Amino acid sequence: MRFFRSLFNGFTPIEVCLWLGSLALIVGSAFFFGSADYLYVVAALIGATSLIFVSKGNVLGQILTVVFSVFYGVISFSFRYYGEMITYLGMTAPIAVASVVTWLKNPYKDKKNEVTVNRLSAREYALILALGVAVTVAFYFILRALDTANLVVSTVSVLTSFVAVWLTMRRSALYALAYAMNDVVLIVLWTFAALESVEYVSMVVCFVVFFANDLYGFFNWRRLRKRQQAGK
Repeated sequence: MRFFRSLFNGFTPIEVCLWLGSLALIVGSAFFFGSADYLYVVAALIGATSLIFVSKGNVLGQILTVVFSVFYGVISFSFRYYGEMITYLGMTAPIAVASVVTWLKNPYKDKKNEVTVNRLSAREYALILALGVAVTVAFYFILRALDTANLVVSTVSVLTSFVAVWLTMRRSALYALAYAMNDVVLIVLWTFAALESVEYVSMVVCFVVFFANDLYGFFNWRRLRKRQQAGK
């Protein structure tokens, strides 16, 4: 109990409710729709937990993102979503590892559980978008060669995922909006899968939950940035 309290030290009642509500929705949807594979549930629970810590600027969120990426890559492979598998195992996970290092090197006033929010230039945002488009174009041909299911949506997911993880590594508050856009794409993607097998409904619910958490992350990072700037 003491470990649990120390882990969530600094969390507001709203944040605790958001986290617990997210877990309840994920578990409830899995039981209601009869998801036979508990791997989906475990992955979603890890993902939701990672997001609430990331929204606090806590590096533990990035560590959990690496774990979630491995689980999600395996799930994506099972439905021939090779774009998702390659993106999360080959891009999201490695960049999340880099983010762990970056965040640890940039704590706010020596706080181990809060990273310093960064403000990027318009030139860097343009560069990130350009790199994302280049990576996405390359991925399109790779995914088409692999006969990826729902190719167009999978390709768009590559773009939103790349921008989101790069902005996270660079500690920009806009990471959360990029992830929210990615959540919308993934809701569509897994809805197609759910139309073929009801067990994938739990993945749809998972990304609806992620969408809500990412919107909160954007709100909270803006608040963190204002507080940090006022404290300088």
